[in-house]
Amino acid sequence: MISDNTINNTVNWQELEEWRKKIDAIDHQLSSLLCERLRCAEKISSVKSKIGEEVLQPEREKEVLNNVLSHADSPLQIHTLEKIYRSIIEETRIFQHEWKKSQPDNHPS
Repeated sequence: MISDNTINNTVNWQELEEWRKKIDAIDHQLSSLLCERLRCAEKISSVKSKIGEEVLQPEREKEVLNNVLSHADSPLQIHTLEKIYRSIIEETRIFQHEWKKSQPDNHPS
């Protein structure tokens, strides 16, 4: 005879696996969107170079953070999203600098 505890444990493991599959699907979407975001950052870096703008744009970064944080449902989500997006912004800034350095017109002749 199977105990209720064993059945509950099996159900809990199944639920855990369902949530993990959902996270995996979200991670797949996030990675695709982050790659698309980096492609946009390349284009932005190119335009900034043409018009003489710096990569670092503090006001724009504040705007991005405010836009993202407005979608959070709780103080804990706001705190966590802010940390995540500060990292995304920092890495995107580094990416733009590296992309800019890799362009042929930025190498000495």
